[in-house]
Amino acid sequence: MTSSFADRIIVPLDVPTEAAALDLVDRLPEVTFWKVGLELFVATGDRLLHTLKQKNKKIFLDLKFHDIPNTVAGACASAARYGVDLLTVHAVNGSIGLSRAQKATQEAATIAQVTPPNIIAVTLLTSINEATLTQELHSALSVAEYTIAMAKLAQSSGLSGIVCSPQEAQKLRSVCGEDFLLICPGVRPAGSDKGDQERTMTPRDAFAAGASYLVIGRPITAAPDPAAAFAKIVADCAI
Repeated sequence: MTSSFADRIIVPLDVPTEAAALDLVDRLPEVTFWKVGLELFVATGDRLLHTLKQKNKKIFLDLKFHDIPNTVAGACASAARYGVDLLTVHAVNGSIGLSRAQKATQEAATIAQVTPPNIIAVTLLTSINEATLTQELHSALSVAEYTIAMAKLAQSSGLSGIVCSPQEAQKLRSVCGEDFLLICPGVRPAGSDKGDQERTMTPRDAFAAGASYLVIGRPITAAPDPAAAFAKIVADCAI
């Protein structure tokens, strides 16, 4: 297995219990990077995070904090103490909220003597398409324009990267440079069901477009043989 691609694919633990999560981790020993989202974190708290760390796994804590600056900063400080690798906040927190989140994270990690997580801003959920953005959220910007604006805001606020659709990755890479992390969900192998993702791309094309990491869930976790599905995705990326 080509480790460079394998290490850059994040698999979500989108299950309701700790037992189900650990079963999935055991069934996919080649996966090094796991995403813990709202459902599982609310169900298990930090217990699962400690277990994943003990198994030498990397953790993407995807809680998408969005609140007033004090609250977001406090939440990020608390999350930093877990020693996770990536942590999400919404870009719409604004420059003050994002900057304070970054500062609080660094300070808390230093006190806890852990490596601070990379704070990643969510630009626009991949379930939101052009019509939803303009008609329901009343944005005068297109999806591409809105995503670029949020990416620039996150970068100028000191964050490490963004979550974005792979369809915007190439443009964002040219705008934000090589060191800015682009975390792309909405990635589906050719022939896969899109599910609730509106803006998708194949894993190979997403990496070619400039994605730093891909978040791939159901094509792996819902496959009859998850390990084989993961291995095939990694192999396809290397072609």
